[in-house]
Amino acid sequence: MTEYAARALLPEGLQDELPPAAEHEAAVVARLVSAFAAHGYQRVKPPLIEFEESLTQGPGAAQGTDMFRLVDPASQRLMAVRSDMTVQVARIAATRLRNTPRPLRLAYAGQVLRVKGTQLRPERQFTQAGIELIGTRSVAADAEVVLLALESLAACGHTRPVTVDLTLPTLVPAIAAALGLPPRLAQQARDALDGKDAGELEGLPAEAFRLFNVLLEAAGPADRALAALATLDLPPEARTGVAELAGLIAEIREAAPGLMLTVDPGEYRSHEYHTGFGFTLLAAGVRGELGRGGRYDLVGPDGGTEEAVGFTLYVDSLLRSLPKPGPGTFVYLPFGTTADAARALRAAGHRTVAALAPEADARAEARRLGCSHIYAEGAVAPVAA
Repeated sequence: MTEYAARALLPEGLQDELPPAAEHEAAVVARLVSAFAAHGYQRVKPPLIEFEESLTQGPGAAQGTDMFRLVDPASQRLMAVRSDMTVQVARIAATRLRNTPRPLRLAYAGQVLRVKGTQLRPERQFTQAGIELIGTRSVAADAEVVLLALESLAACGHTRPVTVDLTLPTLVPAIAAALGLPPRLAQQARDALDGKDAGELEGLPAEAFRLFNVLLEAAGPADRALAALATLDLPPEARTGVAELAGLIAEIREAAPGLMLTVDPGEYRSHEYHTGFGFTLLAAGVRGELGRGGRYDLVGPDGGTEEAVGFTLYVDSLLRSLPKPGPGTFVYLPFGTTADAARALRAAGHRTVAALAPEADARAEARRLGCSHIYAEGAVAPVAA
């Protein structure tokens, strides 16, 4: 391997973004943040690295194994690079903004880094953008979050049909507790439902097998799933969750009647910290989910909790669902173009590339630099003309 090639080699899961992809990503993130702001969500900017204990609190507990760790030379305390931004926004809301009136609407966008990728997302560094609605619990709040996620995708030019897959990660634990299942069998049921493996349910007591098998078979279109759940004799906590889910589905359908809604009532994986509903955004033909969200408890510095609901969009998946950006349109300014003329072109929305030395053939130089247009005789004209 040559020295040049060695310098270009990057660790697995990391990559350089080149023109025009890097600019396209920045524009998509800007449109997402603008959509969040239009609904009253104010942006926060947490640091890339924090003390480890801050990043593993509350919703961060499930991300602990995904974090790179290092020792802070100043304090000699263990620090970690964020692998998800939700926990940071939760920390800000519970500390710096604890006296701000609720409901509190916060937005964020930034890079995260993970120890390893997954089969669907081999990238270890990627951009997240999302919102958190903090300090309220209602079906209206849940609906606002889901619908804003969809509106944000549309604001970026996403036109593929989107499926919102809803789940109740608290349902299986509530049923297991009501039936008195020991932890080993409760975990077996959870794994079976996550893996869609009916055979794994066969070792459970008869009533547990019957209930969990209904949950397994109910996964699919929302109406069918709700109808199946209505036939079950559920414990009070589970009945409340199902009722809230049904109300949420009704509100989403009223606002977006053509949206594809599915329900997987037994899914738990990737929703470990959710204390209410969870949802995943999927688009046909796109590798990886477009985003995830749901309801969770935000833990304050005094140990108290408050309700929160939000979502995270994965910008890398979103970019894969959008048309590839074309080459940029640049206007070549031949050597000697006045500063006033150049400023006027940029004020009119043109992107200019100025010559830095006299050229023998201005059009040939414009073509060499990839410019599509040239400023000549006081006007902008195509280079090919």
